[in-house]
Amino acid sequence: MQNTQYDNSPRQGVIQFVLNGEVESLEHVDTTRSLLNHLREDRCLTGTKEGCAEGDCGACTVVVGELLDGELQMRTVNACIQFMPTLDGKAVFTVEHLRQDAETLHPVQQAMVDCHGSQCGFCTPGFVMSLWSLYLEHEQCGERPGRESIRSTLTGNLCRCTGYRPILDAGEQMFDLVPVKFEREALQSKLEALKRNETLVYEHQGRRFFAPCNLQELVRLRAEYPGALLLAGCTDIGLWTTKQFRDIGDIIFIGKVTELKRIERDQQFLRIGSGVSLTDSFGAIVALYPQLKELWERFASKPIRNAGTLGGNVANGSPIGDSMPALVALGARVVMHSTAGSRTIALEDLYTGYMQKDMHADELVEALLIPLPEAGWQMRTYKLSKRFDSDISAVCAAFSVRLDAGHVVDCRVAYGGMAATVKRASHCEKHLIGKPWTEDTLEQAQVTLDEDYQPLTDMRASAQYRQQCAKNLLYRFYLETRLHQPLPTESIRVFDVPQEQP
Repeated sequence: MQNTQYDNSPRQGVIQFVLNGEVESLEHVDTTRSLLNHLREDRCLTGTKEGCAEGDCGACTVVVGELLDGELQMRTVNACIQFMPTLDGKAVFTVEHLRQDAETLHPVQQAMVDCHGSQCGFCTPGFVMSLWSLYLEHEQCGERPGRESIRSTLTGNLCRCTGYRPILDAGEQMFDLVPVKFEREALQSKLEALKRNETLVYEHQGRRFFAPCNLQELVRLRAEYPGALLLAGCTDIGLWTTKQFRDIGDIIFIGKVTELKRIERDQQFLRIGSGVSLTDSFGAIVALYPQLKELWERFASKPIRNAGTLGGNVANGSPIGDSMPALVALGARVVMHSTAGSRTIALEDLYTGYMQKDMHADELVEALLIPLPEAGWQMRTYKLSKRFDSDISAVCAAFSVRLDAGHVVDCRVAYGGMAATVKRASHCEKHLIGKPWTEDTLEQAQVTLDEDYQPLTDMRASAQYRQQCAKNLLYRFYLETRLHQPLPTESIRVFDVPQEQP
């Protein structure tokens, strides 16, 4: 199955990447073979573990290196849901790479030992790789991360033995040990040599994988193979193979298209290409709208945000996708592209029904346009889920309101998890516009939410819980944005929230 080559030049029909510092070429592997299975079964690199096979537990965490605009970027991803052809031209590092001369431990590993951060050891390699990615960031920027940054780095890693305090301690102590330098220049040279200037066409047992390098070629392939699956970060589609065992046929991968990996800004919009990672997308958005920082932190986990794309989240169209309520509340637009040209529509108009979109067979999402902040607008997002980190929302709410002299001039109210699509509360908005931003107005607006939504009961929440929480979150938004002085504590209404069944 494996054919290892050390010729640093891209070869058509062959997957080429750097594994733990050495160039590897692959043929005769399935287009949907996971990186995890390749590491464990083909390369016997068994330090990388399989826990959940859905990108949730972090036992399979590895670090992937990629050149973006000539700069080396090193980030954690979940090996269990990354298809091998998507790694062409990239670098992969597993826990085995951290072994030092004379088989001494890397500072990250030594700190885990010294702080008793490992018990059964199953999840330990994943934690080590997440901490190593933070170690590399520190090496590059020179700024020592605080405990909160360490905690954020580990949001995608679960442990059932030690608890997290000793692991967080190790994340602090690893910087006190004798440093080990990562050879960035050598890796960058290898990746430069592997860079392709033409579309990768890889085929195995009748299934084809295309990885175009520019938008024109992507649009051509989309038109020629309308039945092919468009693949971005693989954070959702990866589960189709690991959990549902689906045969997904031909694949067109957008991860190498230069035009889709750009973030640009003009006088009106922040333009985010559909191939930009969630990490970089949210970073750019939060720079304009700091109110979205908590949503960014709670959106899935760090490895998922590193791999997934904002464009993919929007194109997927799940009613519980956390990015869409915020984007709708901001008035975001979607740029679609096909052989006929491009068109732009409001994001809320993209969704026509459950997992249904206003997209032609040959169209793809090219970019998102997010309006720049305007004076007078206030905006908030809130997420309710059973876990703080790395969990799917029961309800995700986003609100924008523009006030003038204490009256609502304009507003946008959007919820995820309340309907078959991410949906604006049209009755609520109509009631609010033109009214004073007061307790009485708010109380009446809450009632109108019963006209806007009739949520379902499922494993995450009951319909009654969702409806009441939607109202409560609107009230919270009012409390945080009202113009007059804070109300006395005794005058603030407290809503009863139905208790969920265990």
